Amino acid sequence: MSKSIYVGNLPFAFGNEQLSELFAEFGEVKGAKVIIDRDSNRSKGFGFVEMDDEPAEKAIQALNGKNVGNRPLRVNESQPREQRPQRQGGHR
Repeated sequence: MSKSIYVGNLPFAFGNEQLSELFAEFGEVKGAKVIIDRDSNRSKGFGFVEMDDEPAEKAIQALNGKNVGNRPLRVNESQPREQRPQRQGGHR
């Protein structure tokens, strides 16, 4: 089985590649994605990593609270996304 890992408080300069490299020392990274704001096209400061269960647990334990780019990472198993109400109308 694989786990989706939430990674918060990322440095804004981080991209998918840097996120993947950060977790690669714990095992095979099946996917790494930094979430980008669609309006500004800049990082929102968080992302998700997909790994097998055992390496994921090791990575969570090792990286949660670790200082990266002067920012303490928040790393934990991601939770299912809550349903948000549909946006009404057009543009903001």
